[in-house]
Amino acid sequence: MNEIGMVYLVGAGPGHPELLTVKAVNLLRQADVIVYDRLIQEDVLDLGNPAAERIYMGKCVGGHASRQDEIDALLVEKAREGKIVVRLKGGDPFLFGRGAEEAEYLIEHGIPFDVIPGVSSALSAPLSAGIPVTHRDLASGVAIVTGHFSTDEHEQALDFSALSRMPTLVVLMGVHTVATIASRLIQAGREPSTPAAMIQTAFWPGQKVVVSTLGTIAEEAARQGVVAPATLVIGDVVRMHEKLRVAARELQNQTGEFSCAAPAVSAVDATFAGMTFTN
Repeated sequence: MNEIGMVYLVGAGPGHPELLTVKAVNLLRQADVIVYDRLIQEDVLDLGNPAAERIYMGKCVGGHASRQDEIDALLVEKAREGKIVVRLKGGDPFLFGRGAEEAEYLIEHGIPFDVIPGVSSALSAPLSAGIPVTHRDLASGVAIVTGHFSTDEHEQALDFSALSRMPTLVVLMGVHTVATIASRLIQAGREPSTPAAMIQTAFWPGQKVVVSTLGTIAEEAARQGVVAPATLVIGDVVRMHEKLRVAARELQNQTGEFSCAAPAVSAVDATFAGMTFTN
């Protein structure tokens, strides 16, 4: 009988390989098996052990390229072969990533595991567009919710009255429900003129940012062809987008004045290079 291996539930962050944690990179280099999702860039996989078995288990929106029960069984199967298994998940494993469900399954089957946090798109996507989710003068709190409603019951479970009062609201997986979300928030008392933004594929090539208002964001996102994955941000903090974008462009034209800038990738380059902005 093979000695039981180890499963690591690893957050890959928003996608760019330089935004992985050091521990995530080290585990990728040690892995015998890498089980990965749709939102994992090839450059991230290339950081892994060249001899590792790569198994794609991603699911497109509305599709069924794989099912969760298959993923769970695969993790147990590979671990029982005595292998080091890295379950690589976009963002953070425990924020709408089903990481807790996979951890429960591993416990039930006696498989040792560890969880490695990742940078969630709930924070990194707004940041990539120059939008802070909190700001001393604009927002002292933030709520993060899913816009993926598998049933009407799940939609009803969200307290839109409470959410409408949050200074900043971040919605993940809400491309196909943005109109419903906006309507429910407005019905609950949020002003239609509240700034809102959709950030598509943050830190990926072809990133797109659409800035509008709560009352028009659904129409504007559709007009601009926003597709999943995209993050919706609602609140006065969205007003910072234009200010920080202009400042970033000005700083890009200056050299040698910021000795604290990282030598490999500057904050400006990492955040604003290669984006498409629509206001």
